[in-house]
Amino acid sequence: MYFLKQYPFRENYKESGVAEFLSATAAGWNARLIVETWSRGDPIATSVGLAVAAAHTSGRHVCIVPDEQSKHEYVLAMRGAVATEATEVVVVRESTENTMEEFPGVDFLVVDSKRREFLRTLRSAKLSNKGAVLVCKNAAQRAASGFKWQDVLNGGTRVARSVFLPVGNGLDIAHVGAIGGHQRGESRKHPSRWIRHVDHLSGEEHLFRR
Repeated sequence: MYFLKQYPFRENYKESGVAEFLSATAAGWNARLIVETWSRGDPIATSVGLAVAAAHTSGRHVCIVPDEQSKHEYVLAMRGAVATEATEVVVVRESTENTMEEFPGVDFLVVDSKRREFLRTLRSAKLSNKGAVLVCKNAAQRAASGFKWQDVLNGGTRVARSVFLPVGNGLDIAHVGAIGGHQRGESRKHPSRWIRHVDHLSGEEHLFRR
């Protein structure tokens, strides 16, 4: 998380904690195609963190927004937060499904479970054959409703592991295994790693293995 220290977040501790954790996780996963969803009025901290992670891994950061107003607000907010304009901002045109078709090989996806389209975004994502990390923000209330990753994803998608973390308003994270072979990060060349996150508000420490 050292590469986020130069970006002072003006938002609350919960959102900045989520941003730091997801930024470190995306960078630790060496994500090459990071996709997130964002709507007008949402906090910007997570987007800043993901943009920094993409720069760290020399990857792409794509943000999908529902309309032109959201795009305008997002671009202005990001311009004041990060020096780079590398983030690709895409407005949903015909449907969420058609928009996600434009981005094959997603290996890090962040959605907001408060938004009604988050399930369609997860189902229509074209994930990398090497595996992917899927993240639902604001998952505390939804977790109590019996949400299961395997029920949401396509039948051929294998969830290698999942975890709920009490970071922010809850993060539900799933690691989708590689297709047709060993999982990413489990070979001798790429050993499994633990990512450490400390909640600055509560002092609690969380560990997440990639």
